[in-house]
Amino acid sequence: MTEESKTEATEDLRQETAEGAPEVAEHDRVAELEAQLAEAQSASLYARAEAQNLLRRAQKEAEDARAYAATSFARDILSVADNLARALSAIPEELREDEKLKGLVTGLEATGRELDSVFARHGISKVSALGEALDPNRHQAMMEVPSADAAPGTIVQEIQTGYMIKDRLLRPALVGVARKPD
Repeated sequence: MTEESKTEATEDLRQETAEGAPEVAEHDRVAELEAQLAEAQSASLYARAEAQNLLRRAQKEAEDARAYAATSFARDILSVADNLARALSAIPEELREDEKLKGLVTGLEATGRELDSVFARHGISKVSALGEALDPNRHQAMMEVPSADAAPGTIVQEIQTGYMIKDRLLRPALVGVARKPD
């Protein structure tokens, strides 16, 4: 084969390949575009799911903020409730019947009921303690009391009332827990 015929054969081969190449190139391009489309759809789904999760999280945080906004104030006002309860329990029976102090006692009792009512309206409730098993999520054991009547681990004395705000602990109840007598 001469140089001229080699060049002609190469040129013919190039034209045949070029005529078939658009079909191959077009097929590759379609496959590439389909892959890009699938990737874009997947990214869009992930972005939409992430946006929904972000919206749900923001709604939950807003609900929690509304529900527990009074937590700090409630913790501060608990000392007032404790002092009022101590004042009422410190009044002896004979003074409760005294006509001069009867109005004062009645007023203090009404104030205590009103405070309990306000607490209830805002989702603040007392933690039950006496006679229950010690629950470290709601009670704080301050001492052990020897007791033959109560099972070990049972609360037999409440030193300070505990409170919940909705489903969260505001302040644990300070308690004395029964133990086996020596």
